[in-house]
Amino acid sequence: MCVTLAALTHNFSLSNFCDIFSIFCSPPHITKQPASQFITMPEDTSKIERIGAILVDPTRPLPERFRALFTLRNLGGSTALACIGRCFADDSALLKHECAYCLGQMQDEGAISMLVEVLEDVKQEPIVRHEAGEALGAIGSPDILNILKKYEHDPITEIAETCQLAIQRIEWLQSEQRTQEESQISANPFKSVDPAPPAVPATLEELQARLLDEDASLFDRYRAMFALRNRNDEPAVRALAQGLQCKSALFRHEIAYVLGQMQHGACIPQLLETLAKSEENSMVRHECAEALGSIAQEGCLDKLRDYIGDGERVVRESCVIALDMGEHETSGEFHYCDGLVKLESESKHQESS
Repeated sequence: MCVTLAALTHNFSLSNFCDIFSIFCSPPHITKQPASQFITMPEDTSKIERIGAILVDPTRPLPERFRALFTLRNLGGSTALACIGRCFADDSALLKHECAYCLGQMQDEGAISMLVEVLEDVKQEPIVRHEAGEALGAIGSPDILNILKKYEHDPITEIAETCQLAIQRIEWLQSEQRTQEESQISANPFKSVDPAPPAVPATLEELQARLLDEDASLFDRYRAMFALRNRNDEPAVRALAQGLQCKSALFRHEIAYVLGQMQHGACIPQLLETLAKSEENSMVRHECAEALGSIAQEGCLDKLRDYIGDGERVVRESCVIALDMGEHETSGEFHYCDGLVKLESESKHQESS
């Protein structure tokens, strides 16, 4: 398929690529693999800048800005990076956090300087700084270890734990251990770049015990988490959902994220229970809301509407985005990352008027 796409796209202009992009324009929770791994696109900077203008426009509805963001992530390239980077001046912590996430998933070293700037900016919200640290770990360059080590004991626990995980991931990538384990560990069916590699094969019971062991290192527990996620079956979902009771807010938020990836209804009660806790860390509640939007069963969407007026802005906005994703899931609409499609539609409308 990759060869076919490369052949199809050679020497074509960006305006002809909407149908090709529909192959990977599903919602961000379904596949988060950067498009550059499938296809190399020539940069039509004017169109990319127009999508970027939607992203940074605070008068646009938040779901539209999110769709523009994921279109930019799929396009890749220096212009898309610059457009995403400009959004860190926004006042929505949720949107900025998602921008950092996308930069990490793109794995483009051109994003390192802007991510370091966000991590170091104490005026940015902790959820945004955390995601910048995680994104640096996802890019995986050993050159940034010194920066990450500056924050591995940060007074904000979620930032400290994130940087510890990022350091360990980068060190694992450079290690002999990786060479020994890589042929054994399970493939990621969701194609995301994760904060830790999956654990080597073990029984479900062994992985669950490691996942819930509060005395084990966070990195090893994350490895168990992603090994369970990769199993992608109901017993694994039920095991993972128990992690929503663990002590670390960062850990609980990652549990909610992987449950959203798996899109299995068995975890709906636990996600709803956690979302309902007003005293819960807002980062965890936000991730539960988006996971429920990913699962997209009607009962989930009805409950999400109850939190549109929540006292935490990041939770309110997450419910808006989750409902948009959920409605996409249930509508049969083909595109989610539809920035290019909308530009084509606008251009045709202007030509006909």
